[in-house]
Amino acid sequence: MPPPSDIVKVAIEWPGANAQLMEIDQKKPLSSIIREVCDGWSLSGSEQFALRYADGPQLYITEQSRSEIKNGTILRLAISSARAARQLLDRIQSHGIDSRLEALKELAKLSADPTFATEFISMEGIGTLARLVESGTHFGEMLAFTLTAFLELMDHGIVSWDLISLSFIKQVGKVSVECNRDCIICGSVGEIAGYVNQPMVDVSILQRSLAILESMVLNSHSLYHRVAQEITVGQLIGHLSNQEIQTYAIALINALFLKAPEDRRQEMASTLAQKHLRSIILNHVIRGNRPIKAEMAHQLYVLQVLTFNLLEERMMTKMDPSDQAQRDIIFELRRIAFDGENDPSGTEKRKAMYTKDYKMLGFTNHVNPAMDFTQTPPGMLALDNMLYLAKLHQDTYIRIVLENSSREDKHECPFGRCAIELTRMLCEILQVGELPNEGCNDYHPMFFTHDRAWEEFFCVCIQLLNKTWKEMRATAEDFNKVMQVVREQITRTLAMKPSSLDQLKGKLRGLSYSEILRLRQSERMSQDDFQSPPIIELRERIQPEILELIKQQRLNRLCEGSCFRKLGNRRRQEKFWFCRLSLNHKVLHYGDLDESPQGEVPFELLTDKIPVSDIKSVVTGKDCPHMKEKSALKQNKEVLEQAFSILYDPDENLNFVAPNKYEYCIWTDGLCALLGREMGSDLTRSDLDTLISMEMKLRLLDLENITIPEAPPPVPKEPSTYNFTYNYG
Repeated sequence: MPPPSDIVKVAIEWPGANAQLMEIDQKKPLSSIIREVCDGWSLSGSEQFALRYADGPQLYITEQSRSEIKNGTILRLAISSARAARQLLDRIQSHGIDSRLEALKELAKLSADPTFATEFISMEGIGTLARLVESGTHFGEMLAFTLTAFLELMDHGIVSWDLISLSFIKQVGKVSVECNRDCIICGSVGEIAGYVNQPMVDVSILQRSLAILESMVLNSHSLYHRVAQEITVGQLIGHLSNQEIQTYAIALINALFLKAPEDRRQEMASTLAQKHLRSIILNHVIRGNRPIKAEMAHQLYVLQVLTFNLLEERMMTKMDPSDQAQRDIIFELRRIAFDGENDPSGTEKRKAMYTKDYKMLGFTNHVNPAMDFTQTPPGMLALDNMLYLAKLHQDTYIRIVLENSSREDKHECPFGRCAIELTRMLCEILQVGELPNEGCNDYHPMFFTHDRAWEEFFCVCIQLLNKTWKEMRATAEDFNKVMQVVREQITRTLAMKPSSLDQLKGKLRGLSYSEILRLRQSERMSQDDFQSPPIIELRERIQPEILELIKQQRLNRLCEGSCFRKLGNRRRQEKFWFCRLSLNHKVLHYGDLDESPQGEVPFELLTDKIPVSDIKSVVTGKDCPHMKEKSALKQNKEVLEQAFSILYDPDENLNFVAPNKYEYCIWTDGLCALLGREMGSDLTRSDLDTLISMEMKLRLLDLENITIPEAPPPVPKEPSTYNFTYNYG
């Protein structure tokens, strides 16, 4: 007979004593259980003790978290969180250096525990740590542990960042180019900023100082202004040559960029350009001698998105047809294309020809082309792109315009209309104006190879569009078809992650219209050839065994397991957890990890488990409990699309955010297969189409070049007599 669900079998340790094997009744108060444990070792004052996990983060167990205790868990009897907080606070304020260092070291470890953090903060512990930093008397390890503990405590969200003093901020971030290796900055208005810019400060202190400043900027509007006064992005660029703190420095730059008022972002971007941020990142990070890790890739992606978002204002600005300065830009486009640099402009004869010239330039409105730029997006951004091409790549611009304006076979490519639509398309592809996705690492190295990467990208793409138009022998009626092909060419090439604009050009040359047609045909797997009734019937017979094959693959992947990042943790100190299915498909094992694993994680290291029989359902997206809660970090479409949760008995849930769309499909499919439900992901549909098509082609190899009839052949007439035999005599 199985034990009651409220009984959990555990082992409990106490230093210097043999472990106790106990059956914990989850219905009993936790204080009663602790009293029984203390009685087993003859310890008095059970109210001064608590239970903690012996493995992993070693968190305190509370009435709220006790339901997470599983059979076979190893616990440890420890002093209560309140008692531990009081002892550490007293030791931190003691005069003994060694005692204080050990206390801060232990505090840095315990501060990640929300139960301990609540007690420590209630005793004004954060104020004590802040004063230690502001005093300027802590160095090396002692300061590093102090900053670590401070950051961990603040990350629980118990105390508002707005309560941090200005003197604390300045000690972390104040600029002091005069200080030497023995100098510690301490000013009347701040402390933290000082550590960021000292030339000989420890790397660990720099990392924590940068992380603290980043959290201040992201979590408090008022602190953003204070930090921005103490730290400029130009001063942070100097840290990018140090591989140990590159990620922290770029993260703080991104935070300052993200929270800057709109009217200051262009100014900030100009400062970054003057300080050569792009070339420094290209040489020291992207082309550095270390592989780019996931967190650095994410920060580069964020910087890329924030840089492109500077285009949003122009993208959403309509052209004012009555604005002479804006009209002059269109006049300049016409002049460069048709007048030449030395030809006079503004003559009466030329004015009479403007309508004809605008038609040859490919504008939709030949009389007043300014009206073509009144739709947003792309608004004035399209005109900016056209002017950049005309001035910086004048030969290319003139060639495209003249070779199309001189054609009379209705196959001319309308440059103006194409440039406007192409700009809108590029804004969609690169998601101009959208916030960075928290879980995305999709940066493109080529955008860090040129100071005007957006404009150069447009110039490459407009040449591609003109080339594709000619290859398709398109007319004005084919405009949308051409744009669809060009979009496919661009997106396929971006997926290859070209490292430079020259490499982009080379890959685009390889994706000609004929190559796109070939790829489409290959991906379509000649669907038109498989529409006859016999083929459809064969497909229906094959489908169940292919679905079973896909199901087994999904379950095998769940048995291998996957690593997930805990949502909401600071990315510079990421915490991971691993989940995998038991080989008999009956139990899900999961547990926390210190770092992302390189391969499979043994079941022995995964301390928690959920019986598959207890799983009630799997929910995705906005229906997930962890997506319903508002986070300090802005959740976005991509995080929502990769979130799913397991709901299991009695009323518990296990929340996931997949690292990518592929893992999301694998896990949701696998969990649905475990529950006997239909696998409905995009990946399943794609795999099903691919495998069925391959299997059918293999089975139909012998019928190559043979026409398969729509209907089965007729049954022959009955013979006139059945009196026939074979005579083997």
